[in-house]
Amino acid sequence: MRAARGLSTGLLVIGAGALGGCINVAAPEDPIVIELNINIRQEVIYRLAEDAADTIEENADIF
Repeated sequence: MRAARGLSTGLLVIGAGALGGCINVAAPEDPIVIELNINIRQEVIYRLAEDAADTIEENADIF
């Protein structure tokens, strides 16, 4: 019984040691780049169009 327990414990230690060498964690050499393409053009054009319409209405005699 004791021999079986020692054998199973030994196998667990050997198995854990063998699996421990399989895992590698390393930081990448190149920096991580996150590209965010955000389209804000539509909002800016809308604001400019609204301002232009207000200006035209205020100065109708010029246009």
